[in-house]
Amino acid sequence: MFWYEEEVQALERAARDRAGAGRPPVFYGSSSIRLWDTLAEDFDPRVLNLGFGGSTLEACDHFFHRLIQPENPQSLLLYAGDNDLGDGRSEQEVLGWFRSIADKVAASLGDIPFGFVSVKPSPARASLLDRIQRVNEMVRHEIESRPAAYFVDVFPEMLDQAGNPRGELFLEDGLHMNHDGYRLWSDTLNLYRHRIFTH
Repeated sequence: MFWYEEEVQALERAARDRAGAGRPPVFYGSSSIRLWDTLAEDFDPRVLNLGFGGSTLEACDHFFHRLIQPENPQSLLLYAGDNDLGDGRSEQEVLGWFRSIADKVAASLGDIPFGFVSVKPSPARASLLDRIQRVNEMVRHEIESRPAAYFVDVFPEMLDQAGNPRGELFLEDGLHMNHDGYRLWSDTLNLYRHRIFTH
């Protein structure tokens, strides 16, 4: 996990500067969160973006106590998982890291709303679509047993009529989203504002 350390330390320094500023809703996860530079404009300026690096779900689990617990957020929204699959990790491993994070949320933050954004289909990882769908269904099933958790499904809207990832939602690398992709996410997340903002 050492390759994330510099960015994680920068997020920790920023957290110290914010100390006492209240309990924000937190968006946490990989570069799909970190690169959402227009989050305040697209969705809401009250949200705190704690995405980092091309992180994996494993890394999000590893750094949870350093990045999330000190914020004591009013709610937590998580996106990660495609980098784990891209690195060759199994669906069961990805589910295990999700369970670990969900357990940490319950143990350290209580029954705050905890959302998971489905692993997105991207052109660069079109060969992984079946595995991505399996992970999404496994996480969705796991969430059904956790009353404070909810599943945000962006997967279907990011496919074209032929079932392929919509290239117009992505940058040239076919992996990271452009503004149209983030607007789609924002429109979907608007349905969950009552879970993201608790007061």
